[in-house]
Amino acid sequence: MAELIYLGHSAFLLEVGGKKIMFDPWISGNPKCPTKLSECEGADIYAVSHSHSDHGLDDAIELSKRRKGKIVGIFEIAQHASKNGANSIGANIGGPFEVDGVLIKLTQAVHSSDLGAPVGFIVKAGGISVYHAGDTGLFYDMKLLGELYRPDLALLPIGGHFTMDPREAAKAVELLGVERVVPMHYGTFPVLYGKPEDLKKELKERGIKAEVIQLEPGERREL
Repeated sequence: MAELIYLGHSAFLLEVGGKKIMFDPWISGNPKCPTKLSECEGADIYAVSHSHSDHGLDDAIELSKRRKGKIVGIFEIAQHASKNGANSIGANIGGPFEVDGVLIKLTQAVHSSDLGAPVGFIVKAGGISVYHAGDTGLFYDMKLLGELYRPDLALLPIGGHFTMDPREAAKAVELLGVERVVPMHYGTFPVLYGKPEDLKKELKERGIKAEVIQLEPGERREL
């Protein structure tokens, strides 16, 4: 059994295979996050997609030092975390690697970052594969990710302006071939105009049969 908990913006806690994995754990200052950093129990793995402040590198470092867990990300992210006293594992965009029994692949993300290259993540544990795209625009190699890693669920940004919008996210669903998608990176700031209902409309117009799982911050969903 696996469970996904939405923490707002692009932050999620995935509990699978006896492990807890936090994606982009922006908790401090996140207006959508339902919990405080002091209340967070931490995780085994903190998957940080890039260094922008709304994706939780600072919070991941604090949680790794105060609680437990390893920060996983691009090499430069891991170096920065290590220099600041956190436990970290750096990698690059290439083949999968294993961390505490969880298979992880860093993927391309079309974005920017102050530290190294921005990435997304494919994680596999407990027989389930989840793709967290990070902050990204649409890119055609998503089709290869779908063919090679066959994610059961995709967490995709839909807000637009800085990332894909609903139209591009719908095409991403088609390229990936996933049957379930969770929208993220929308509604946090006024500039993020994309909405889950727009994604549903775009999928319907394209004839793509995929379930849009719209989660409210703090909501849990069994996978």
